[in-house]
Amino acid sequence: MGKKIVVTGGTGFIGSRLVHKLAESGHEVNALVRTSSDLTSLKGCLDKINLVYGDVTNASSLKGVFDGVDEVYHCAGITYMGGKKNPLLQKINVDGTRHVLEASRLAGVRRVVHVSSITAVGISGPNRKFDEESPWNFDTIDLEYARTKYVAEQIVAEEVRKGLDCVIVVPAFVFGAGDINFNAGRIIKDVYNRKMPFYPLGGICVVDVEIVAETLIAAMNQGRKGERYIVGGDNVSFKELAQTIMKVTGVHQLSLPLPIWAAHFITYLLKFSKERNRISKLFNMSMFTVASKFLYFDSSKAERELGMRYEPYEKSIKRTFEWYREHRMLV
Repeated sequence: MGKKIVVTGGTGFIGSRLVHKLAESGHEVNALVRTSSDLTSLKGCLDKINLVYGDVTNASSLKGVFDGVDEVYHCAGITYMGGKKNPLLQKINVDGTRHVLEASRLAGVRRVVHVSSITAVGISGPNRKFDEESPWNFDTIDLEYARTKYVAEQIVAEEVRKGLDCVIVVPAFVFGAGDINFNAGRIIKDVYNRKMPFYPLGGICVVDVEIVAETLIAAMNQGRKGERYIVGGDNVSFKELAQTIMKVTGVHQLSLPLPIWAAHFITYLLKFSKERNRISKLFNMSMFTVASKFLYFDSSKAERELGMRYEPYEKSIKRTFEWYREHRMLV
């Protein structure tokens, strides 16, 4: 008999790729969605899964959702760099996690895999890679997203102490086909449209969404209770990333290094400029501050314990770009 699985955040980028993979497994797959959810990303597998209605921010709407469920993948979350959505970040990333984990424990769910973020691990600096044991230091930047993802991991630890079997998976900066909301994909689109005349001085750890989805399933099957696993790949500077995207897309633009003090000045000037639409939307100070840091990570624990595979990041950039081009989403 197959397992009963629930995926929260199943319409999101990572969640939808996971749902597509699980839909082929022969198990009963239930995607938790809101009545207002856009189901575009689940096209192609809707006939193989069940839609379950509820909202992670509303504990009472989850009543009965986890009854008789074997496995829960908690992918629901909001990624936002800036100050405008702080209450929403708290409601979804913190309160939502508490509601899902508590309801899972009370329903007797066998195991939960919680999707975290590298901002819950920390800022490595240019010459080292952080791992699962590194001390969290993102509080040196005023970034509510990082705080909420860090607090969500504390909630996981609390629930594990209460008896819930939960594993944490920490994806790096995720590219891939299906990124309809332009999370990491925004960089590809903006380089392609010559909207990136500057690049920040930091660096990032890059991974493909298919590797993340595969590793989430591996974490469910063979991860250790209460452990966290960083799922990343190549560590690259934003300069290298921009150059690789130019190579893949065939579009070249003079792109200059921009230190953080100059970014403050240019951001101020752009407020008054008619040309501001010609500059990437990634150009907000919260995002630029993070991109000026080095978020380099060591994924060897996931490779060792979960069999996570590696591929060069250029392949992921190419796959993402081709998918966007095929779907005419680069305009």
